[in-house]
Amino acid sequence: MVEQTQCHIMELQVHENICRYNLLNDSQSVIVALSGGADSVALLSVLVSLGYRCVAAHCNFHLRGDESNRDESHAVALAQQMGLKCEVTHFDVSAYESQYGVSTEMACRELRYEWFEQLRQKYDAQAVAVAHHRDDDVETMFLNLLRGSGIAGAAGMKWKNGYVVRPMLNLSRMNIEEYISSKGLSYVIDSTNLENEYKRNRLRNEVLPVLNKYFPGADEMLAKSLSHLKEHRAIYYNAIDEAIMRYKQDDVIKLSELIAEYVSPTTLLFEILNPLGFNISQVENIIKAVDDTGRKFYASQWIAVVNRGDLLLTPNDAFSRAEEVFVIDLSELKREKRTLDLSHLPLKLRVNLITLDEFSPVKDGTEIYLDANALDLSSKLVLRRWREGDRIAPFGMKGTKKISDIFSDAKLSLAQKNDMWILEHNGSILWVVGLRASRHFAINDATTHILCIKNLQSGY
Repeated sequence: MVEQTQCHIMELQVHENICRYNLLNDSQSVIVALSGGADSVALLSVLVSLGYRCVAAHCNFHLRGDESNRDESHAVALAQQMGLKCEVTHFDVSAYESQYGVSTEMACRELRYEWFEQLRQKYDAQAVAVAHHRDDDVETMFLNLLRGSGIAGAAGMKWKNGYVVRPMLNLSRMNIEEYISSKGLSYVIDSTNLENEYKRNRLRNEVLPVLNKYFPGADEMLAKSLSHLKEHRAIYYNAIDEAIMRYKQDDVIKLSELIAEYVSPTTLLFEILNPLGFNISQVENIIKAVDDTGRKFYASQWIAVVNRGDLLLTPNDAFSRAEEVFVIDLSELKREKRTLDLSHLPLKLRVNLITLDEFSPVKDGTEIYLDANALDLSSKLVLRRWREGDRIAPFGMKGTKKISDIFSDAKLSLAQKNDMWILEHNGSILWVVGLRASRHFAINDATTHILCIKNLQSGY
């Protein structure tokens, strides 16, 4: 993408990271989190120098008075100097803390990443790039270990987590400061980084400097250990995935076989059940109850039932997703209003009425197209969770097929299945959202207007 002779050494390192870990492509834009501090300024400069199309994104949490506004002004000015658009948002952190009962740190994290994802979809960006670096990674490792984490936490941050990428994860804070100085870039300093109110700051300002004092080169060795642990983590989860395929079929776990054959049954069963809300204590008790048919264990959304050596997983009726039903009123869709506002839905959809001339289909499963001439636009669509027994008349096939069989064909995990949505019209399923469309209201030679429904969230 760039001529190496024109690049600073850190830009070459970031470019190598991007290629090695498949973080970014050359075609789509990138949302870059820009606080205005040295790390984020360096990341934005590097990505721009490497030729990526960047959109800067700044969050003002209003936690530091005038200093927060100073950061915002600096971020906007810097983006303008680079010829970039800078999106800015403002958050009421206290209100969020009160509503959800979370810490300030967690509130800020949840707010910013939710907004970053909104921006990613707005700009059809490939990723959200954040400026975490090697020192942040070491701090994260320590914090996770102090919480009693296993290999998942001990290995620190991931290079890529969903749409979030960390291109500078193996670069030190010293590398970044040298780059900033060589480029003559300006940045702001967050005064709270010097305070020790938060655990991460105490690690950064007190614990790790002492460690480096008494064990010279400790930071380099810790970073090397982290690199090894990340590789081990990848191997670990590959092995876990293979074991899960062996001992779990749909919503049934072969519990007695798992216990008898697997080298660490508690670990494997925890990896299967923890994403469903079961804790380690419950997992240990499930293993002890392998011969106790009828014994039940409860999580917020799931019930695990021991049955003759198997463990059956069923949705918890107290948290039944079957009740999640939402109506989409097509009567609001007029020729002069060709897009529906569906911001009230939990699943981000966009409904457009287009002409045949405007029709440009995509084949990535994110959209379906319905013949608006045949579909009564005074009617309603229903968005709901899938239910056992649901069937669809798949496009390109005769007859019908169970939705559960479609899930099995797609090799969806249990969590993915229970996160799926169905779009129906007058009791007929039109779309297993993001996965399979029906043949109802298919476009034909007589079609003049098309209803395009797009899933703005990632599919499976």
